[in-house]
Amino acid sequence: MKRLLLIASHVVAVAVGFAGGVYLTPILIAPDAPSPEQLRQQVGEAMFTGQFRRDLTDSDALHWGEGTLHVSAKAIALEGRVAPGPDYRLYLSPEFIDTEADFKRLKPRMAHVGHVRTFDNFVVEVPPGIDPAHYTTAIVWCESFGQFITAAKYR
Repeated sequence: MKRLLLIASHVVAVAVGFAGGVYLTPILIAPDAPSPEQLRQQVGEAMFTGQFRRDLTDSDALHWGEGTLHVSAKAIALEGRVAPGPDYRLYLSPEFIDTEADFKRLKPRMAHVGHVRTFDNFVVEVPPGIDPAHYTTAIVWCESFGQFITAAKYR
């Protein structure tokens, strides 16, 4: 019995350590968030704005975003926060979605803009060939775990 408890306690400790590492590593290695000046520059050039909200269908206590999204032809900027996590990507969608199932259904029609590397404010440059005016919604998605984080309709 003592041996079983010892093994179980070690398994629990390893699981907690692994989960903590998955959660904390992106926070520890994240670059500095964009400065207020960098955000103002993006906000000044914005063609569209939208809101990330915590109350979306597939957002939860660990997967959420809040704040104002600013969309220009050159960059997409968030004045706000997203829950920390690994391998976040920014996508543009032709339709508003707020669930993982809808994301998977529409992914072939979406444009992958780039990586979201900061959690308090972010700026993601729009690659050549992507016109944000052809889409209506920006989505933050965790690629590693296939998890919906948040979305904002901007048009």
